[in-house]
Order: sequence, then C-alpha cells, then structure tokens
Amino acid sequence: MSEFTNTPLLEADSLHKTYQMGAVNVPVLRGSSMQLHQGEWVTVLGSSGSGKSTLLHLLGGLDTPDPGCGEVRYMGKSISSHGRRSRNRYRNREVGFVFQFYHLLPELTVIENALLPGLVGSGIRTDRQRALELLEAFGLNHRLNHRPRELSGGERQRVAIARALVNRPKVLLADEPTGNLDEQTGQEILDLLRKEHQAGLSIVMVTHDQKIAALADRVVVLNRGQVEETVSQASSAFSY
Repeated sequence: MSEFTNTPLLEADSLHKTYQMGAVNVPVLRGSSMQLHQGEWVTVLGSSGSGKSTLLHLLGGLDTPDPGCGEVRYMGKSISSHGRRSRNRYRNREVGFVFQFYHLLPELTVIENALLPGLVGSGIRTDRQRALELLEAFGLNHRLNHRPRELSGGERQRVAIARALVNRPKVLLADEPTGNLDEQTGQEILDLLRKEHQAGLSIVMVTHDQKIAALADRVVVLNRGQVEETVSQASSAFSY
C-alpha cells in the first residue's frame, strides 16, 4: 500500500441521508464516515441497498446530507453547505463521475461527448487536445465521429471515462463501472482505471464484488447505511 499524507483530500463526516417515500421516511445513510487521500484508491463495498451509491452522490456533490447531519469536506473545506453554483463548479472541476450506465448523449459523437464537461456553464474551456489524447489512449481514435449506438458497451464506458477525466479532476467517483459489462470487457475497464490510478488519480469506487474491491488500497465496508470496517488491500479477506 502506498504512503499517503495525513490530511484527507476528500472526507465524509458522519453523513446521514433520509429520503421520503410517500408518507414514509426512509433512512439510507446513518452516520457514515470515510476518507480519501491524494493518490489513493478506496473501494466502498456493500450489498444492494446498503447506501453505497448515496454515499458516492454526497461525496460528489450530486446530493446533500440531511440538514445539520454531517458534512463532506474537500481539501479541508465543507462542500455540503455550498450553493448550487459552487457545487456545480466542484462537480465539474474537481471530481469526475463514471456510472454503471454510461449516460452518453445519443445525438452527440464520441468526441463531442468527451468534450461535454466544458460545455455546461462551468466557466472553463475543455482542451480538445486532452480529449483526443484520452480517446486515443483508450483505443477510440477510430471512433471519434461515431455515435453511442454504434459502439459496444466497453467502448461506451471508455468514452464515459474519457469524459470524466477530460477536465483533469483530482478525484474519480465510479459507481459499479463494470456492472453492465461482461467479465473480459470489465477487466479491460479496470485495467484502464488502474493505469490512471498509477498516474496519480485518486479513486472512490462503489462495488459489491470483492474481487474488484481487492484492487484498491483500502476497502470501506458499508452495511445498512453505516461503515462497519475499513480493510487494507493486504487483508486476506479480499485477496484472490
């Protein structure tokens, strides 16, 4: 396991999140805490319904904790209380998102999808050369003018990863990024992410697969909205 600084890059502190389903309040997170350090890969492991995706959404500023019930800090500063504009800047500049379902815009080409983060009012201009370099590195230089419907699942996910990385975020948040792929294609995506991590990218990845969890520096085990334990990569519980 790599050596990391004591100050977290990204931190969840006692997060609570409750959703209202009709007249019923459904608690999803119940005081969850975790940390991510610069250059670290942390996997959040848990069964369906344990709160993994909700935790990721709060870390990325896609949602906010219950009022007065925990906070998310990035580089020591709270993002939980930021207004919409500030959270939008955080999401666009500091973190990148990859989901199980690719969320590519069907009417746009591969290169246009990869450039999308610079076109959503963030106040920054996406570097086209950066997008081209990523797509070439991901083996998609021959697909630049194709649309998502013309791509395989693995190719779509590689476009989604290029889009997530085009603005050079410090953190990649990945929610079951191989969950919609066959085993071989999923392994190719994991190999790609591992190369980005080795180049310095910090990653938080949600999964229910212990073999995928074993790739991380640390594993945070989430159960019924609470962090049960944090496991080192070296632990035999996650070796294979």
